[in-house]
Amino acid sequence: MMSRNYKFHHPEGLYFISFAVVGWLDVFIRNEYQEILLESIGFCQKNKGLEIHA
Repeated sequence: MMSRNYKFHHPEGLYFISFAVVGWLDVFIRNEYQEILLESIGFCQKNKGLEIHA
C-alpha cells in the first residue's frame, strides 16, 4: 500500500499522478461521488496550489 503521506519534493516540477478507487466505486457516474471529487479537486487548487494540465 502506498503511503498517504507521500510528498512532492520539487514544487516547480511537473508530476503524473494516477489514482485507484477502492472497491471500484462508480465515482464518475453517481452525482454524489462526482460532487465530492470536484469539491476535493477545487479545494486542492485553491488551498494547496494544485494545477491541472489535462
